[in-house]
Amino acid sequence: MISAYLATIPSPDRGVWHLGPIPIRAYALCIIAGIIVAIWWGERRWAARGGTKGMVIDMAVYAVPFGLVGGRLYHVITDPELYFTEGKNPWNAFAIWDGGLGIWGAIALGAVGALIACRRKGVPLPAMADAIAPGIVVAQAIGRIGNYFNQELYGAHTDLPWGLEVYQRFNPEDPDNLLNGVATGHIPLPESPVHPTFLYELIWNLLVAAVIVWADRRFKLGHGRVFALYVAGYTVGRGWIEMMRTDTANHILGLRVNVWTSILLFLAAVIYFVLAAKRGPREAPELLAGKDALAAPAPEAEPEVDAAVAEDEDAVKVPAEAPAEKPAEETPVVDEPKKADES
Repeated sequence: MISAYLATIPSPDRGVWHLGPIPIRAYALCIIAGIIVAIWWGERRWAARGGTKGMVIDMAVYAVPFGLVGGRLYHVITDPELYFTEGKNPWNAFAIWDGGLGIWGAIALGAVGALIACRRKGVPLPAMADAIAPGIVVAQAIGRIGNYFNQELYGAHTDLPWGLEVYQRFNPEDPDNLLNGVATGHIPLPESPVHPTFLYELIWNLLVAAVIVWADRRFKLGHGRVFALYVAGYTVGRGWIEMMRTDTANHILGLRVNVWTSILLFLAAVIYFVLAAKRGPREAPELLAGKDALAAPAPEAEPEVDAAVAEDEDAVKVPAEAPAEKPAEETPVVDEPKKADES
């Protein structure tokens, strides 16, 4: 029994801790950590390309809220039976803290927010997308750690050494909400151990980040080609990993919805990558400065004076400015004393 346990990856006993009445959710912490990493790395890449510092943060103010809404919308639209069938509470569609974000919706609507910010700041969206692409895929990898704590998004049974042990969780207050439950006694589920597909995707995402950073440095990609390479690389991995998962999902023609989405986005990314190459080399750094930098007043320069004119002026000024010579003082004439008459 001990050898079997050591040959697998154990799951956490819970994904939620309570600080008094405040729930601390591992999933939310991972999402926040991923966003911070994406913004930090995006800022560094943007500045390295010649962009104005702080631009990525300004963009994130729009893109992050849009992305969260889009991610939730995609999840609800593709899995409506979780919220709108008999016995389900439709209001739970807004319970984003219980998990359920679709990366496709997050990227799509997040791009709308980024477009608004880029238009306001006067910078090209494709260049911004290239700067933040590696950070986004790393943020996705960090987010998959939250799935580990939630004990979700895993595959079928496996006897491989890296199989994941999944345990029964109990929630006395809400028996149907096992996501907030606790695994007491570490009772394995019937299918345990299973393929840790969230771990597969985490590793794949990090590899994609490394590849697109290398390609960007090697070929000086621009005009959104780094972002297109990220989408193409991510969808390749997401497609085969998605087919390993056993969680409930809607199917079209025998394939999960996310598999079809991966196929379509891969084709679109490849086409864009090829067409964008015709736009020439990477964007010039001055295009990334934005309206704020262009509107800043330039330092006043001293007026230039023609050398010949300056010499003439100096020639005129010298006599005028030269101190007047003092008149020489007259030496007083002293009369010699008269000699006494000799007598």
